[in-house]
Amino acid sequence: MNKPFWTKWRHLMFVLLVPLVTSGCGERYLVLNPAGPVARIEQRLIILTIVMVLIVVIPVIILTAVIVARYRDRPDRTAPYMPEWSESKVLEVVWWGIPIVIIGIIGTFTVRDTFRLVKPQLPEAPLTIQVTSLNWKWLFQYPDQNIATVNYCKIPTNRPVEFVLTSDAPMNSFWVPQLGGQEYTMPGMAMRLWLQADKPGVYFGHGANFTGKGYAKMAFDVVATDAQGFDQWTKQVKASAPPLTKQGYKNLTTKQDIVGKQEFSSFPPGMFEADIRINGGMYMKHQLKEATD
Repeated sequence: MNKPFWTKWRHLMFVLLVPLVTSGCGERYLVLNPAGPVARIEQRLIILTIVMVLIVVIPVIILTAVIVARYRDRPDRTAPYMPEWSESKVLEVVWWGIPIVIIGIIGTFTVRDTFRLVKPQLPEAPLTIQVTSLNWKWLFQYPDQNIATVNYCKIPTNRPVEFVLTSDAPMNSFWVPQLGGQEYTMPGMAMRLWLQADKPGVYFGHGANFTGKGYAKMAFDVVATDAQGFDQWTKQVKASAPPLTKQGYKNLTTKQDIVGKQEFSSFPPGMFEADIRINGGMYMKHQLKEATD
């Protein structure tokens, strides 16, 4: 007795349905829930790419099933044998021409939007936040406000934010999925990433580059609030938090413990720039040593 279709294929159906049922769980789909203009542009590129790829993938899947069903050997029929057939100009044009057009469309929109995000035309002066990835924590410095935080930062809504990124530890990657794509943090270098939040909220951020045993806990929050709330917060930090001294920064860099959120009412002038120069010099010495060995 033949089993019903769903009985024979129940394991495959289970595998296909589980992602759909659990699609609202966890943080894995935050990239598809944008909360700012940069993330929305990147979401459009993702959707465009998926649609363009499906133009190729769906016909290939359908044709594979048709070819297998039509040309397979069966007891009541033998697949036709055509020894004189060698090529088809029409098919050659189809399976070369369509992918070329698709790559051209994806490439055009990707290059256009990438340059827009790398060198954005900002309507107003951005808020600058200097970010340093450590083991295994994140340090955020506000040069204009002269305050600093660890493992969280606060930004005003509807205002562009320029994150200037470096590392005083192994190379890492700064990523806030709902606000935009990731950017690397590297010792001795200053990378830039422009993001913006359109609405208040707490946005999940994480290091997207494996850096050791504390990597899994290397998360941070980006708290977006209105301009008035941001100003009140900066004043509160200035009034109540302790200063970040050179020794305090050294403790952050040398202690590899996973720490919680911290606030500092000030930090030594030029600390971020000095860190880049020091790490950059150490990197160059390392490269020269490798070249001469």
